[in-house]
Amino acid sequence: MTWSEMQPLLSDACSQTFTMVLWSTVIAVVAGLPLGILLVLTDRGGLLQNVLANKVIGQVVNIGRSMPFIILMVALMTFTRWVTGTTIGTTAAIVPLAIGGIPFFARLVETAVREVDQGLVEAVQSMGGNTWTIVRKVLVPEALPSLIASTTTTIIALIGYSAMAGTVGGGGLGDLAVRYGYQRFETELMWITVAILAVVISLIQFAGDFAARSLHRRGARSGPAPKLRLLKAEEPAAAEVGKVA
Repeated sequence: MTWSEMQPLLSDACSQTFTMVLWSTVIAVVAGLPLGILLVLTDRGGLLQNVLANKVIGQVVNIGRSMPFIILMVALMTFTRWVTGTTIGTTAAIVPLAIGGIPFFARLVETAVREVDQGLVEAVQSMGGNTWTIVRKVLVPEALPSLIASTTTTIIALIGYSAMAGTVGGGGLGDLAVRYGYQRFETELMWITVAILAVVISLIQFAGDFAARSLHRRGARSGPAPKLRLLKAEEPAAAEVGKVA
C-alpha cells in the first residue's frame, strides 16, 4: 500500500479517534468531577457526611472501574442503541467510552481533593463559609494542578479505550490497525498507526505535565493570597452582622 493510499485512511481514522476522545473526555470530566468531590464530602468527617450514600456511590464507582472496557461495551449495547440509534460507529462508541471514563476520573478527583490542606477548609468554615463556598473557593482551586494531571491521565486512558472500541466497529486508529495491519497484513500501516498513537500520547502527557507544573508554581508564588482574599471578603460581612446585633 502506497502513502497516497494510506493518507486518507489515516486522516479519517485520526479524525474519528479525536472525536471519540474529545466528547467522551468532556462527559467524563463534567460527570466525574462532582462525583469525585461528592465521594470526599460524604465520607466520614466530610462536610456532608453520609456513610450510606458514600458507600453506595463508592460501590457504583468501583463496579464501573473494575469492568473491562470490551465487556462494558457489550453490556451497554442496548443503552447505546437507545441513545444513538446504533451500536456501530464513532458516535456509538462515545457512549461506552464516556461511561467507562466517568468512574475512572471520579476516583482520580477524589484522590486530588483529599490532598487539599484541611486547615484551609477549617479557616473558611470559621468565617461562615458554606459547603458550596468551600468547594468553589478552596477544594477545586487548591486541587487544580492535580485535577489537570488527572484529566491528562483520563485522556490517555480513553485513547487506549478508543483503540479497543475500533475492534468492534467504533472506527478510529484501532479499527484501522486491526482491519489493515492485522487482517490484511499491511504491517507498515499498522506501525504507522502505532507511531501516531505514541506521538499523540506523548504530546498530551507533555502538555498536561506542563500545565500542572505551571499552576503549581503559580500557586506557590502567590502563597496564601487567594485564601486571604477570601477571608478578607468575609470579614466585612461578619463585622456588619456584629454591628446589627
